[in-house]
Amino acid sequence: MIKRQIHYLLTAVLFFTRIPCPKWVDHSADILNKSSRYFSLVGIVVGAIAALIFYGTSFIFPENIAILLSMISSIWVTGAFHEDGFADVCDGFGGGWTKERILTIMKDSRLGTFGVIGLISILGLKYLSLNELNSNSVNIIITIISGHSISRAIATVLLFTHEYVRDNESSKVKPTTKQMSAKSLTISIIFGIIPLFFFKNYYVFLVLIPLLFTYLYLARFFKKWIGGQTGDCAGALQQVAEVVFYLSLLIVWKLF
Repeated sequence: MIKRQIHYLLTAVLFFTRIPCPKWVDHSADILNKSSRYFSLVGIVVGAIAALIFYGTSFIFPENIAILLSMISSIWVTGAFHEDGFADVCDGFGGGWTKERILTIMKDSRLGTFGVIGLISILGLKYLSLNELNSNSVNIIITIISGHSISRAIATVLLFTHEYVRDNESSKVKPTTKQMSAKSLTISIIFGIIPLFFFKNYYVFLVLIPLLFTYLYLARFFKKWIGGQTGDCAGALQQVAEVVFYLSLLIVWKLF
C-alpha cells in the first residue's frame, strides 16, 4: 500500500517537474490518473524549492531580485509546464472561434502573439504582487509555498468536474490526467490548503472565495467553448489561480 502511494507520488513528481526519479517510475495513463491526488503536494515541493532560493539569495541581493530568482527557479524545476499550458490557452482561445480551431491552435508548439502577451502579463503580475507582499521573509516563504500548492488544488478541481475533450492521439503531451476520483480530489485539496495554516493571520482563508470564483469562471468559459478541459486548461487555471491568490492576499492583509 505504502509502496504504491510512493509510486503515485513519484509519478506526479516525474510528470510535473524535472526532479530526477528512480528508473522504475513511469507515467502510464492509469498511474498518472491515480497520482493526481499528489499534484498539490508536488506544488509544495516546487514552492519549497522556490522559497529556498528566495531565502538564500535574499542574503546577497535585494528582496525584489530574490523574488525574481525564486520565480525563475520554479519555472526551471517544472520545465515551464504550467506556463506553457497558459500560453497555449491564450493562443487557442485568443485566435480560435470554434472548438476544433481552438484545440488545433493549442496543440501547435509554436508560441503566438496572445501567448507572448499572456505570459508577460501573468509573470509581471506574479512578480509585482509578490514584491508588494515582502513585509518580511517568513511571509514571503509561506506565501510562495502556499501559492504553488493551493493553485494546483484549484486546477485539480477542474480535472475532477470537467470532461477531458482531447483524444490521446491528438494530445501534444501523452499521457495526461483525464479523470480524478473523489478520493484523489479530497487528498489534493487537503495538501493544497495545509500551507495556509502556517500564516499567523487566519483571515488568509478568505482568499478561497476569489479562488472559487476564478475556478467557476474559467471552468464555465472552457465548457462553453470546447465542452470541457484539456491539460493546457488545467495549467492555465493553475497559473491564474496562483496570481489571484497573491493579489487576494494583498487585499486581505490591507483590510485585516
